[in-house]
Amino acid sequence: MSVIRNTQSMSAGEPAKALWMSTIAFTLCFAVWTIFAIIGIRIKQDLGLNEAEFGLLVGTPVLTGSLVRIVLGIWTGRYGGRLVYTLTMLAAALATFLLSYAQTYTQMLIAGLGVGLAGGSFAVGVAYVSPFFPPEKQGTALGIFGAGNVGAAVTKFAAPFILIAWGWQAVAQIWAVGLAVMAIVFWFTTTDDPAFRLRRERGVASKSLLQEFAPLKNAQVWRFSLYYFFAFGGFVALSLWLPRYLVGVYGFNLATAGMVAAAYSIPGSIFRAFGGVLSDKKGARSVMYAMFAVSAVATLILSLPAAGTGSALGITPVVFIVVIFALGFVMSLGKAAVYKHIPAYYPESVGAVGGIVGMMGGLGGFILPIAFGFLKDMTGLWSSCFMLLFAVVVISLVWMHLSVKQLDRRGLSAQAVAAT
Repeated sequence: MSVIRNTQSMSAGEPAKALWMSTIAFTLCFAVWTIFAIIGIRIKQDLGLNEAEFGLLVGTPVLTGSLVRIVLGIWTGRYGGRLVYTLTMLAAALATFLLSYAQTYTQMLIAGLGVGLAGGSFAVGVAYVSPFFPPEKQGTALGIFGAGNVGAAVTKFAAPFILIAWGWQAVAQIWAVGLAVMAIVFWFTTTDDPAFRLRRERGVASKSLLQEFAPLKNAQVWRFSLYYFFAFGGFVALSLWLPRYLVGVYGFNLATAGMVAAAYSIPGSIFRAFGGVLSDKKGARSVMYAMFAVSAVATLILSLPAAGTGSALGITPVVFIVVIFALGFVMSLGKAAVYKHIPAYYPESVGAVGGIVGMMGGLGGFILPIAFGFLKDMTGLWSSCFMLLFAVVVISLVWMHLSVKQLDRRGLSAQAVAAT
């Protein structure tokens, strides 16, 4: 029996406490991870950064937070999620506090590397939370945990007021102290996950690195990674790109465009929990099919030029906002559905597989905005970003459908059926 199913030694309230404390911690981690979205604007002004330098500054935590996920996921399997989660939060809090003392661009980039650790906490949380729940409830649990993405909205709404009142350094210091306090609270209110406890009680030796990375040889892992590249990476990329798009295409002022982007981010994060519930009840496969079908239609519509550009099929701002919100909604469902698959197919390698899938999703949030800008410069079409997303959706949908047909021909295990 997989250690992920061993829940006999847990007290009644342990799973709920682990889930909610992890979710609150992840919310604060995500708020720290996206801190440059607000304070970076003031830093750009203070240092006189050009657009390329500003983009690197904002993107550094996103990049490092993505790359570190696979390492943190593996460490979680070896040393336990409670310890790794706590140390990750403390390290990110220290880097964020030191950021407030940075005076040069180089110093800020170095601090940004440490701030990025906060984003890596996602892989830790997934590997820590999933063993507390049986397979039929893991979609819901991981969906609730993933809703901590709403931390980005916390920063967007709260940080500007603190920045105006006391400066960007105060934002970094307050966010750092809040994360450090959360790390201490988390340590004293949670227990080790049952999978780690069972390995420790039985004296099971840690896997070698080759064993840890063995599942990554499976094409299926990279297929899941592509799904998450679109569902999470595309969602993050659009939340960053929307203000520029609305200003450039429809002439929105920056304040209005920013509010639309914030409104897009919040439901998109919260509905991830709903996606987890649907994945448990209807099956992750059904949710993924629905996500890709709606996304294909939405990105195809959004690929049309804006109204007033001479095209009879141009879309108005109202239509654009309705369709983009529909796209964000199904992306949120898809984010949860992807992670429903991982503990079902790889119960002994949740840390490594969850880490690589999360890494690819985070890289999507880093790479796609750059690709959007490149396509805009090359083609002159603002809507070219949605053409790219449409291509990713079609490739993902075709790959998934062919793989599902192959699985059906081979037959699925009972646990795999639970995920599909």
